[in-house]
Amino acid sequence: MFLGLANEEQCEGHDILSLSNSSFSCLHLVKMPEVQLGATTIRSHGIAVARIHIHDWLILVLLVVIEVILNVIEPFHRFVGQDMMTDLKYPLKGNTIPLWGVPIIAILPPLAVIIIYYFIRKDVYDLHQAVLGLLFSVLITGVLTDAIKDAVGRPRPDFFWRCFPNGKGVFDPVTTNVMCTGLKSVIKEGHKSFPSGHTSWSFAGLGFLAWYLAGKVRVFDRRGHVAKLCYVLLPLLVAALVGVSRVDDYWHHWQDVFAGGLLGWGPHLYFQMISDSRNGAQSSSNTNRLSRRPLELESVYIHTHHGMAISEVHARDTSPILDSMETGRRY
Repeated sequence: MFLGLANEEQCEGHDILSLSNSSFSCLHLVKMPEVQLGATTIRSHGIAVARIHIHDWLILVLLVVIEVILNVIEPFHRFVGQDMMTDLKYPLKGNTIPLWGVPIIAILPPLAVIIIYYFIRKDVYDLHQAVLGLLFSVLITGVLTDAIKDAVGRPRPDFFWRCFPNGKGVFDPVTTNVMCTGLKSVIKEGHKSFPSGHTSWSFAGLGFLAWYLAGKVRVFDRRGHVAKLCYVLLPLLVAALVGVSRVDDYWHHWQDVFAGGLLGWGPHLYFQMISDSRNGAQSSSNTNRLSRRPLELESVYIHTHHGMAISEVHARDTSPILDSMETGRRY
């Protein structure tokens, strides 16, 4: 809304507010067009929004390429001595949740909720930012997880059977290091125990869904609706069960699952703490502004121009909005 002082000619066609005590001779208001929030669709604004964030999408493509490279390269082969095999002789089992099922669990449920919300509210900005945030959350977590996996090279709990499928251990006579006789691809996967990728991916995607739902249902509105917490805790429960399955399958030690959960969920908590601190600082700043002294009128001069009285007000205030009103700028 534009607020300013004008003479009679400038006030024609607008609402005029006459003030007593001759402080102002004319005050007119010009209404700005209203912005209808949540009325944007993919067809109307989708391409424009995507172009604005084209660099973000390019970074996502780069993250995908890095993720593929990290899964192709050979991980660090940590020393595994004969006396270390005691904790690495768990049976070699299949995955309760296969590798291809991890993206389905981590991405599809949050994506489905985001799309449903879009059809309800018709807000392409919310859709775009939510999808972008989800993909960044999962891919950044995936890159961090696989980079640590390759660097650490911790053997899995079933490493003995990966290294010696026939059950007969072969060790170096000098260093007692393992001399594996199994398939190279199976052995390679055996050096990727820490941290758990299934767990980190699940907590990254479903953790994002938990925060998304918390915002949409306003779970922290302090009205005591404890039932809303069920919407938030359900995705986290699913992610936790994925982590438990990795220990049950003997593909990970419990420390691997714990670290994977921190990798997937930790960044969400970190950025939430930053957001809360900024909101607190902003609230404090707003309170200080409201507590300032009101506008002080230093002097009021009334002079005549073409027979019309025009008020000239000199004010002293620290508010940029009021300063702009005096100079005739729009907000």
